[in-house]
Amino acid sequence: MAVTSMSNTNQNEPSKGRGSVPIPKSKRGLKGFVNEVGREMKKVSWPTRAETNRLTAVVLVVCAGLVALFTGLSVVFDTLVSLLTKGSA
Repeated sequence: MAVTSMSNTNQNEPSKGRGSVPIPKSKRGLKGFVNEVGREMKKVSWPTRAETNRLTAVVLVVCAGLVALFTGLSVVFDTLVSLLTKGSA
């Protein structure tokens, strides 16, 4: 005599209980993904070469300014700390 389960759930189906999120099945695969990426990349508003060069120069100038600022602060604080600790050693 075989024992059968009284449950109507199928073991192959994902559970539909509380908190489970259904996972969509992709039918297009890798080729569809690559085609969709290509379509989206054509919609991007790319900067011109002149705009790219100008913005690159702005980034480099800001970086150089920050390097100079932090180097100056480092020298100032190093001098202050060395003057304050010179007599205690």
